[in-house]
Amino acid sequence: MQPQTIAIGCDHAGFPYKDPIIKHLKEQGYAIKDFGTNSLDSVDYPDFVHPVANSIESGESQMGVLICGSGNGVCITANKHKNIRAAMVWRDDISALARQHNNANIICLPSRFISLHEATHFVDVFIKTEFEGGRHERRVEKISEF
Repeated sequence: MQPQTIAIGCDHAGFPYKDPIIKHLKEQGYAIKDFGTNSLDSVDYPDFVHPVANSIESGESQMGVLICGSGNGVCITANKHKNIRAAMVWRDDISALARQHNNANIICLPSRFISLHEATHFVDVFIKTEFEGGRHERRVEKISEF
């Protein structure tokens, strides 16, 4: 099932990719919840990650996109939320497998290491790929066991 609403957030390093990705998603008919940042001014990425994760946990959004320089900071922060499965993506197959095998609900992008074209493509793959369930279901259920 494809999402209807996608939450997005970034830090200053991810900012140049955020608006073009939002435009691309809106052109495909998705509603967007933009949690910032809205400039190149230095910010603390957790301030933008937590609202994205909260939006997904509350059901307000079905998936999320997070962008920072390395992708690591936003991914680590998002995964502190019990019902979030954030995946760091830098290739097509990683994007697809994050959904197919891990039922990831947030894609994390490293803006300093991938092009805007790649980032947009990875978001498309992520959003359009379905969770396979089956043997993967029991594994995913064990993730937030503790």
